[in-house]
Amino acid sequence: MIGAAIAGLGRWGRSFVESVQGKSARLRFVRGVETASGMDNQATRKFAQLHGIALADNLASALADPAVDAIVLATPHSLHREQVVACARAGKHVFCEKPLALNAADARAMIAACGEARVVLGVGHNRRFWPSIVELKRIVASGELGELLHVEGHNSNENSNRVLGGWRLSPAESPGGGMTGAGLHVLDTLTSLFGPVRRVRAQLLTRKPEPAPLDSVSAMYEFENGASGLLATVRATPFYWRIHVFGAAGSAEVLGETELTLRKSGAMPQPFRLEPADSLVAELEAFAGAIEGAAPFPVTSAQMLDTVAAFEATLRAIETGRQVEVNAR
Repeated sequence: MIGAAIAGLGRWGRSFVESVQGKSARLRFVRGVETASGMDNQATRKFAQLHGIALADNLASALADPAVDAIVLATPHSLHREQVVACARAGKHVFCEKPLALNAADARAMIAACGEARVVLGVGHNRRFWPSIVELKRIVASGELGELLHVEGHNSNENSNRVLGGWRLSPAESPGGGMTGAGLHVLDTLTSLFGPVRRVRAQLLTRKPEPAPLDSVSAMYEFENGASGLLATVRATPFYWRIHVFGAAGSAEVLGETELTLRKSGAMPQPFRLEPADSLVAELEAFAGAIEGAAPFPVTSAQMLDTVAAFEATLRAIETGRQVEVNAR
């Protein structure tokens, strides 16, 4: 059993705890790290007590705790580099919620630090663990769609309506409108299917400022394999998730976590409904399995860097209104 500390007990940090505590045979949270003001919150203290988690107001205490084998970070994005490097230097495996970093230089430093310390680095791209995306990736890898030509992705939700304060509203922490919160899930899925991005054009259109913003991001990608891609994300509209891969011999479209439709020339569309699965459990247990040596973490360092580099280029394209070349390696 891997003993873990959760750094950041906001909405998403609590979701991590609730997904595995007392349910997983591979990982259990034994310590929580919150800011001093967060620890003063009665709800935080009750949550920690309910789940048998000892609280501390600094990461150093978790890094010094021999009962802690790994750290899970659900903290402000700008802190990720400093925290991941500190975990690596302390010999602690580290799982970092997305985005791993806001720029490729930070991501490279984090990957290098974990490599030098020989600790596992995991990243929280939970959409990769959705049954629909797992099956889509299998179909793409099988070659049955033929030469890959184009991919489209859309992720929208109303989460921004529930965030009325705090660091997630800061442009420095969550740049590019909805790109950091929702759009990045799509971008990571696109790079996981098609590989590195070569160049990007993007725009952010804003109708209403924060809190409860109304804006949309749209982006066009050219991948290194020669294929094209489109991305869209809207704040705020009811939840919608779609990934559609087009090949010379067919296409495969995902809607949500469990629905997939396969289309081939001369045949009726084949709809599939897959068994649901908890993606947070899946990614944390994959992280624990990598620590135990059962299998490498399924998101490689190169893939982590591909996503961050494409993300950074998308933000720059939004800011400049120009086409931006991606420098991943």
